[in-house]
Amino acid sequence: MSPGDEHDYRGKDHGSRPDDPYSTLGGTRQTRTRLPDGDPGHPHTRRPARNSRSLVTITGIVVILVAAIAFANRGGGSEDDASPGAKTSGAAGSAPTAATGTKPVQGKNGTIASGFAHDEQGAQSAAANYSVALVSAEILKPEQRSDIVNRIFTADKAVELEGKFDQAYDKDFLDRVGLDEDGNAPDGLTYISRTAPVGTKVTDYAASSATVEVWCTGVFGTAGVSSTNPVSNDWFTMSLKLRWVDNDWKVESFTQKDGPSPVNMDRTASSADEMAKAVQEFGGFTYAR
Repeated sequence: MSPGDEHDYRGKDHGSRPDDPYSTLGGTRQTRTRLPDGDPGHPHTRRPARNSRSLVTITGIVVILVAAIAFANRGGGSEDDASPGAKTSGAAGSAPTAATGTKPVQGKNGTIASGFAHDEQGAQSAAANYSVALVSAEILKPEQRSDIVNRIFTADKAVELEGKFDQAYDKDFLDRVGLDEDGNAPDGLTYISRTAPVGTKVTDYAASSATVEVWCTGVFGTAGVSSTNPVSNDWFTMSLKLRWVDNDWKVESFTQKDGPSPVNMDRTASSADEMAKAVQEFGGFTYAR
């Protein structure tokens, strides 16, 4: 199956074309944000004051819970419990969401992490970091797109996929999301596309290949007073087929689907200036299993 056959062709309500294989990437995914009801200046209801006896009772319960948690977290667990990443996801006795403790990668291929371990944990780390790059604001910029594609994908797939990215993110597409032909937002506006992996799962593994699912959330849109594409959040899962080449994991193909999505909390939406400032001041991470 060719890589193009495995990409998600579904468009979103932001105006992307249904036939664009990458129309759900690059920060163009949009969801409706539910704003809180009532007075935004008082998001929480004031609680009545408790008497001293209630406070003493609650304090005692908290102390007991803290002691129980501390005891449960003491050493003595089996090696199987401490290193769930060493086994295929779903194996008995494993804890897929627990950190493995494997040292994060030290290498960088440009701005993207490289030098991942040749095991399941390394494949998961590679998939998480590559997902962030594939759904970034930078991949919408023609000057940076080629570099990203060549750093992430296997050499025999990079040229083909770069052409597909170029077709998907053409001038018409960029116009629809409010960017110029270089992928830049107008003066006074800030384009945001930042993804955060929530967890990873190995669905297939061999010495030379692996398939990893990455559950992600992120913020996407354009921050600014005159923006017609406001910043919103989304939840989605990316499935990456990886191949072990040149002593590292590289992407051979990928797909994307919606969810799993939690129930949205009632939170007052931040101002456009606050969102733009947050993206400029808060840096990203290198993800390791």
